[in-house]
Amino acid sequence: MRIIAVTNQKGGVGKTTICASVCGCLNKIGKSVLAIDLDPQGNLSFSLGAEFYDNMYTLYNVMKGQIELHDAIQHTEYCDIAPSNITLSGLELELTSVGREYILRDQLELIATDYDYVIIDTPPALSILTINAYTAADWLIIPMLGEILSLQGLSQLKETIFAVKKYFNKSLEVRGILINKYNPRLILTKEVEELAAIVSEQLNTEVFETKIGQSISVAEAPAHGKPISEYAPRSRSAEEFESLTYEILGREKPKKVIKKLGRGRPRKYQRPEEIEYQ
Repeated sequence: MRIIAVTNQKGGVGKTTICASVCGCLNKIGKSVLAIDLDPQGNLSFSLGAEFYDNMYTLYNVMKGQIELHDAIQHTEYCDIAPSNITLSGLELELTSVGREYILRDQLELIATDYDYVIIDTPPALSILTINAYTAADWLIIPMLGEILSLQGLSQLKETIFAVKKYFNKSLEVRGILINKYNPRLILTKEVEELAAIVSEQLNTEVFETKIGQSISVAEAPAHGKPISEYAPRSRSAEEFESLTYEILGREKPKKVIKKLGRGRPRKYQRPEEIEYQ
């Protein structure tokens, strides 16, 4: 089981959208996936179609030791998810016991054989929830925007990552920095790319070759409780997230071969049955 946390202490960089989209892509290639929603806003839970009802079990109950993780997991069409809600926001003051940094890791060890991948959405703050995610994770993915303030967040995040590696999780690896809402026409974007490359060297990682552009489809997908791979599978964004997923896994993306139906050129927009993968 590979555990991947998507993190940046700066809000608005698209962590939740990236988590939901990667979960959808992993499911599409036949991997079993568990999404962990560590953000008290519960946006990942909503984006993947989790159910919300009174007295539901959430990660708050798990972190408090009231239940085990598998008791909180919901099954959706695209992946399993451990949901959260606003009650998680009070954990910083409630968790005071020794070993509180290892709660999530210990719970994930109980289901280590149930999933191929675990994707963790972290809150936009360096809290005990974030530390739990880092302690449990094998890989970190750090999304950022093409702006200076987003880059400043990376520098501050670096100190936390080094501290967690030293005290809680020596095998923690930054898998890569992802530039989200990418606009190649802006001069500032190019400058931020160059600076991000410098920070990535300090973190012993790299900036992903795949960039995620701005898209209306990506913004609409959460309202339908679907990842982009299901909501708009033929969109440019779905292609970008598919490429990103394969890059994260370190695998080459399969080439699409368009079937020719009789004479003439293939259709501009192919039907699913007309596409084969090699």
